[in-house]
Amino acid sequence: MEEDDATTSTEMDVEQPPQTNHNNSFKRFGLKNSIQTNFGEDYVFQIVAKDDWTLMGVSLSTNAVKLYSPVTGQHIGDCRGHTNTINNVSFSTPLSPHVLHSCSSDATIRAWDTRTFKQVSCINAGHGQDVFSFSFGGESENLLAAGCKSQIRFWDWRNQKQVACLEDSHMDDVTQVHFVPNHKNKLVSASEDGLICMFDTSGSINDEDNLDSVINVGTSIGKVGFLGDSYQKLWCLTNIETLSLWDWKDGTNVVNFEDPRSLASDSWNLDHVDYFVDCQYSAESESLWLIGGTNAGTLGYFPVNYGGTGSIGHPEAVLGGGHTDIVRSVLPMSSVKRENSRIFGWSGGEDGRLCCWFSDDSTEINRSWISSTMAIKPSKERKKIRHQPY
Repeated sequence: MEEDDATTSTEMDVEQPPQTNHNNSFKRFGLKNSIQTNFGEDYVFQIVAKDDWTLMGVSLSTNAVKLYSPVTGQHIGDCRGHTNTINNVSFSTPLSPHVLHSCSSDATIRAWDTRTFKQVSCINAGHGQDVFSFSFGGESENLLAAGCKSQIRFWDWRNQKQVACLEDSHMDDVTQVHFVPNHKNKLVSASEDGLICMFDTSGSINDEDNLDSVINVGTSIGKVGFLGDSYQKLWCLTNIETLSLWDWKDGTNVVNFEDPRSLASDSWNLDHVDYFVDCQYSAESESLWLIGGTNAGTLGYFPVNYGGTGSIGHPEAVLGGGHTDIVRSVLPMSSVKRENSRIFGWSGGEDGRLCCWFSDDSTEINRSWISSTMAIKPSKERKKIRHQPY
């Protein structure tokens, strides 16, 4: 039986920020609302939002995607149809602003109309396949790439016909595929085989002619993302909680962190950092944060200095008192206003909770704190996409 989604206020206890020479830059903020997504033992897997912040999609371990307002927390509706674990969700293409895409271990990539909550299209990768990730790219965002079991498959989204299948580049599950921002014909793939591959998808696509470079990380890869001028660098989080940064254009290693959990744990006076949720990059401030968590549900935003030998600094934000279990996803949204306060973001985890965090000058909200350097400027308007073949 499912519970009606409701927003509840939570009182905070006092927690002092660490004593560093950055104390004067800290701005207080706190947990304002938490939503219990369902009765039972469901997890929150991933939280994503539309570019205009009018809608937020939340994937659950119940194989459903719930839709909320990221500003008010109001439950909008559910998208149901997957029959196995949902591995990735995204408001993927500006060409279809009302469409949410999702992929699953049921071998499908589905598109949902978020106004009616109905499935509007479905691509099947074949019997026995898992689809772990997907990305839209090409010149007009119509080329769909998907990471499957040791394969990368491509479809033309306009007619949903498969146009290529790369079978020789990876030997294990392809956990990540991403078209590079501002380089829409460049695709990065990452796998549990420890390899990151870079492909040029312009023209006909095959393993021999389109593989530009290979980076050997050496261990199973969980997540990758982009940073730097023209997004020419990659950050890579592995499934054994290591962090490395690379230049994807020439394949060189920028810096390695073999034990970032210890470095992060030593930088605060709270429990040991047990895992990493994600990395967040701000192009405006050219800053990278490593988001670490404890098994009890506390999160820290640790700044990463990737110059020279590299270092991980004191946390510039700590989110505590909201979760009681491992956190799976964090959605930063500091550019959105709410009741004259600035929302910092949402988080979701294995306790089935969605927690909303935002800054407030009130002295009554003092459980968590944030450095003023963590304020995120609104993103610049994106250029209009020309209608071209992918």
